[in-house]
Order: sequence, then C-alpha cells, then structure tokens
Amino acid sequence: MDHLLLWQYGIIGLLFVWSGFVRSGLGFGGSVLSLPLMLLVINDPLVFLPLIAIQLLIFSSLTVGMDVRNVDWHYLKKAMAIMFVPKLVGILGLLTLPGSWLTIMVYTMTLFYALMYLLNLQLSRGNKLTDLVLLILGAYVSGISLIGAPLIVAAFVRHVAASQLRNTCFVLWFILVLFKVIAFAVAGVDFQFQQQLWLLPCAAAGHYLGLQVHRKLLGVDAVSFKRVIGAVLGLVSLFGLGQVLISY
Repeated sequence: MDHLLLWQYGIIGLLFVWSGFVRSGLGFGGSVLSLPLMLLVINDPLVFLPLIAIQLLIFSSLTVGMDVRNVDWHYLKKAMAIMFVPKLVGILGLLTLPGSWLTIMVYTMTLFYALMYLLNLQLSRGNKLTDLVLLILGAYVSGISLIGAPLIVAAFVRHVAASQLRNTCFVLWFILVLFKVIAFAVAGVDFQFQQQLWLLPCAAAGHYLGLQVHRKLLGVDAVSFKRVIGAVLGLVSLFGLGQVLISY
C-alpha cells in the first residue's frame, strides 16, 4: 500500500469508514460488505484482512467493555462449545472443500433466513438441528474466510435478545478473529501497522456513526429489528452470490 495514487488512498479510507459503520451498527457484515470493494483497489486479501482483524479486536473489546453485562453469556458459551472444533478444522485446513461450493452454500442458506426474517416467518421452535448446522458451517467457513458471520447471526438472532445481539456477536467475533490473528502471525503475514495509523481513525469514525444507528435500532420493536437484520443478511448474500457469478 506504499505506492498508491492519492484517490486510491481516499477510496480505501472511505471503505474503512463504511466497514466500521456497518460493524458497530449491526454487529456483523463490516468485512463482507467492504472487503470485495477493497479488492477492486488492491487485489490481495492479505493486505486488508490483517488490518480488518486488528480493528475488529480493538473496537469489539472497547464496545463490549463499556457494557459487558449486555452480553448473552449463556448462549455464547453454548454456541462456542459447538463451534470450537469446526473453527479449528477451517483454520488448519483439515477439511478442504471447493471455495465456490462453500460460498454458494453459505449465501444461499443465509438468503433463505433473510427472507424468513423479512417476512416474519418462524421456523418450528426447538429446531436444534437447524441451529447446529448453521453454527458448525458458520464456524468452519469463518476459519478459512470471512463469510461465516451471516450463518452464525442467522442462528444467534433466534436465541439472543435484540438488545444483546450486537455485543454478544462482538464477543464471538473477538474470539474467532483472535484465532485468525494467531494464524496470521505464525504464517508471517504483514499486519500493515504503519497503514493502521491512518486507517484506524477512519474505522473509528465509522464506528462512532454506527453506534448512533444502533441506538435507534434498539428503539424499534422486535419484528422490525429482525426485518432490518434480514434486509442486511439478504444484501450480504446477494452481494456475495453476485461476486461468485461474476468470477465465472
């Protein structure tokens, strides 16, 4: 990132503002909705992933630290017990599936749940198998990429109160991304700390704006909140599927 044109730096800065805004506003989607656009400037995920990972660790810990009681620790522990092994499998590459298959599978399933939330349809209560599949697949995919969040959120939104969803997701992302950061460090990936000096304030500006939006979202009823989540999940899924189709 040392030899870009001024307008390219400007676009990257704006995209990090966008990433911080989405992440703090909803608790997910910041990476998925910004990384593909960043790759149009520099087509190398390893330039941006370490930057995004460090920012997520910083802002998630700051946000949760201010309101640590507003986390559904009970469901978080339950979910982590399910997700731990598939997460490691994904990071270590112990099970390899074609990337295009995974992408299509993840976004198709997420789009289904997005429509369910948008239309206020309910799955049968106590459908533990569905949650199990979502969490296992989401953890595995998050181990090899950044597209596992929509699946995980689709499960979490059924069990975690709207007021606790974002902070609970932040704690989960912190844990999952910490695994990823350790893997980056072991592999000798450049964390771009010099670039972080100016990109971190960009993400902080977006984070602040997102906090204001999140407060307004908490003022709506549960059905409307789920519809907002469904709309964002649907946007993420359509965006991801579009990327796959364009690549063919």
